[in-house]
Amino acid sequence: MSLDVSPALLEQAERGEVDEAAFVDCVRTSLPYAWEMVSSLVAQLKVDGGEFADNQTPPPDEQARGQLLRALASDAIRGALQRHFGVRLAFQNCHRVAVFPLDSSVDETLARFTSVRSQLLNQSPELRDC
Repeated sequence: MSLDVSPALLEQAERGEVDEAAFVDCVRTSLPYAWEMVSSLVAQLKVDGGEFADNQTPPPDEQARGQLLRALASDAIRGALQRHFGVRLAFQNCHRVAVFPLDSSVDETLARFTSVRSQLLNQSPELRDC
């Protein structure tokens, strides 16, 4: 299961109205490793500036890797994270998470990061089974 959904949040979804802040809180508590990764990269981007901030360190275990995969593979979760933090997220190699500002001046950098070429150049044998 991707998220630990409270009965109240499930009831909201069944009624058709879901408070996004409650959904984001559900993501935060259900996927703490992924949440911390994204929030720390957002903070790094704000402090250091630049076109993006990224993580190149593999997760400590499969549970953490699974959290990243669930957070970034789900359009709903990824979209909610992007709206909450005010960034665009990119993902490579099962663990390389990057945050980009919403500013269109970094569109070219984001396009390079998410390109097929970049994906191929960032392969490594150690990550073959991730």
